[in-house]
Amino acid sequence: MPRQLGELEDSVMTRIWQWNRPVTVREVLEDLQQERSIAYTTVMTVMDNLHQKGWVRREVEGRAYRYTAVSTRAAYSAALMNEAWSQSDNPASALVAFFGMMSSDQRQALRDAIRVVQRDPEEDALEATREASPQGLPEGTPEQGAEDVEDAEDAEDAEGADGADGAGR
Repeated sequence: MPRQLGELEDSVMTRIWQWNRPVTVREVLEDLQQERSIAYTTVMTVMDNLHQKGWVRREVEGRAYRYTAVSTRAAYSAALMNEAWSQSDNPASALVAFFGMMSSDQRQALRDAIRVVQRDPEEDALEATREASPQGLPEGTPEQGAEDVEDAEDAEDAEGADGADGAGR
């Protein structure tokens, strides 16, 4: 599991995540210098350390490296939360305490996330059908639309069996 990034590592990674494109040491340096006095070699060392730790990948471009994040800020945050939770001797109690610290907006985000994780793939397909069709579902039950799909698949199978489509399945 990842350990928490240090302050300067986090400042560098924040820029890489926000910019969401390959960046050079010079670009990160110039942005950091708007907040603090910092040397090129310091930023270069931090970015090299992030590369060694697997947080960024780098590719040579001319005489410089371009660095790209390996994962997202959300994945990093999730890994930290999972690590902290797994350290608890009473995970349920830790969750209750954590949820108690959340704002109402954070609790709503949690409810939304749980809905996404618990979604039924069949419901998602049905929802996509509703959104794609200006009239909604075909008249009747959702199964009626499924039968139409099955009929189309059967027709394709029959066509492929006699080689009429020329695809040589």
